[in-house]
Amino acid sequence: MDYKNVLLFSLISLSLSLEAQEERKEISHYILPEFTNGTVLMKNGTKHQALLNYNTVTEEMIFDQNGEKLALAEVTLNQLDTVFIQDRKFILIDNKKFAEIIGQNGYSLLVQYKCRVIPPGKPSAYGGTSQTTSTTSYSSWMGEGKMYQLKLPDDFKINPYKVYWIDKGAGRKSFSSMGQIKKFYNKQKALYNNYTKDNKVDFGEQESIAGLIHYMETNSR
Repeated sequence: MDYKNVLLFSLISLSLSLEAQEERKEISHYILPEFTNGTVLMKNGTKHQALLNYNTVTEEMIFDQNGEKLALAEVTLNQLDTVFIQDRKFILIDNKKFAEIIGQNGYSLLVQYKCRVIPPGKPSAYGGTSQTTSTTSYSSWMGEGKMYQLKLPDDFKINPYKVYWIDKGAGRKSFSSMGQIKKFYNKQKALYNNYTKDNKVDFGEQESIAGLIHYMETNSR
């Protein structure tokens, strides 16, 4: 391969890489890369099919109606039982916000998807930025409903994070850190330490947390 071909190949590879990065950025405040066929199951057994996705900024289940992005209305939420998207299952945890069920075995483990949005600040005196302008910019986007779109402005920053909930039949308990999970299993400290010694547990990966909780719950009985 001559120099020109190598250069052309490198430029094409770089272009594809940048395109992939931009695509990931555009969808970072939704949990799915695109709106996907799903089912909304109501408490009376009625099922509704729709293109669905979950917006971690507004913390709403969004459906695509002929290209328009809309949140499930309160009247629907009041009668809603479960939302199914592909092989994933979502339920309401406070009559408005959703969490995905990621583990069940005498307990239910849920993960709630959240996201902090950092809007751009405009330059101010002495090279700083104006936080007031940032807040106004963010509020404007929220008010106009543009947070429902898959693409946010390029200068917005996204910081997704997760909160886990466990329900063992006596109410739900939430975890926002590994330290809180460790404290929850304080009476099974040796069991917890053995698992985390042999397995790398990442709080940001729900499969990792699901494995830890499954181990603790099934070996503590």
